[in-house]
Amino acid sequence: MSLEIAQIIKPTGDYVEKSEPSLPKEELKRIYRTMVLTRQLDIRALQLQRQGRINFYIGCLGQEAAHIGSAYALKKEDWIFPAYREMGVVLLRGLPIQKLVDQFYANANDLNKGRQLANLFGAKEINFVAGSAPISTQIPHAVGAAMAARILGDPIVTLAYFGDGATSENDFHAGMNFAGVFKAPTVFFCQNNHWAISVPVTRQTASQSIAIKAEAYGFPGVRVDGNDVLAVYATTRQAVERARAGEGPTLIEALTYRLGPHSSADDPKRYRNEQEVEEWRKRDGIARFRRYLEKKGIWDEAQEQKLLADVENEINAAIQNAERVGPPPLTSLITDVYAEIPPMLQEEFNELESSHREGHTES
Repeated sequence: MSLEIAQIIKPTGDYVEKSEPSLPKEELKRIYRTMVLTRQLDIRALQLQRQGRINFYIGCLGQEAAHIGSAYALKKEDWIFPAYREMGVVLLRGLPIQKLVDQFYANANDLNKGRQLANLFGAKEINFVAGSAPISTQIPHAVGAAMAARILGDPIVTLAYFGDGATSENDFHAGMNFAGVFKAPTVFFCQNNHWAISVPVTRQTASQSIAIKAEAYGFPGVRVDGNDVLAVYATTRQAVERARAGEGPTLIEALTYRLGPHSSADDPKRYRNEQEVEEWRKRDGIARFRRYLEKKGIWDEAQEQKLLADVENEINAAIQNAERVGPPPLTSLITDVYAEIPPMLQEEFNELESSHREGHTES
């Protein structure tokens, strides 16, 4: 199995013309806009957490090209099983930014009614399954959904996102092995950002790569420059077409880097040096794609400044709207489970409601 890393756009913005995917200019601009929106919202969300305006946040700084490029290769009917750094996917798929920000605030308009951490959002309307805190549990779920779709005659593909740390979990083996045996129409997409919180990828595996692990399960494993959005798209498109044609799964290892902390509760300076971060910053996927677009004559400084202004206004408006909305109603604690509320649960809720009301009266 080759250890070659697929690349189309170099960090300078120069590109391999013969490898370029054929995409309309407006679509290239849409991809770039989504990457910039994701980056700016990501930066702002961490600031909101530091200001105490939201509770917790997990960022995706530096990984935008990996998840946005791969999601662009899917059809809207395909299902996505995320980890927790795929904010750009929901924006690419058209989920209004307001719904995402409401989830950050866990307010009354939050689709998940405040029951999930800020980054474990889900949206059925765009076939984006809610994330979960346990590592790699989404991998067998993606395989199971793909097999169910096959039984139903639904020609969809599922894509599971996960990090390098997830490859050390049991669910990684179970999902990969089952998919290999039964040729599930699933794409396994590993965002190898080199750090599972404070554990480097060199302590996760002794294999030459993560992609090479696919060989043991009987299907292809490929490597791609995860900061090259076009290479990621082209690589994922091949895997998706292969899965849809009934040829089985593919494991994609996208080599990228987490530029920020693991989460708002993490201090990466305690376990990695700044020189490493700066080296990866030079390979940033957004700056690289912008240089590419400029070299193609598709983008310029005036468009960049307008985009940044538009994105800032969009984010500010979403935050202002979210902060006007109160928390979910107390009744949301006992809905969505029972068709009829059991008497004992209703009694407990009444006590909670009374206590809550008295607390507000005293204050």
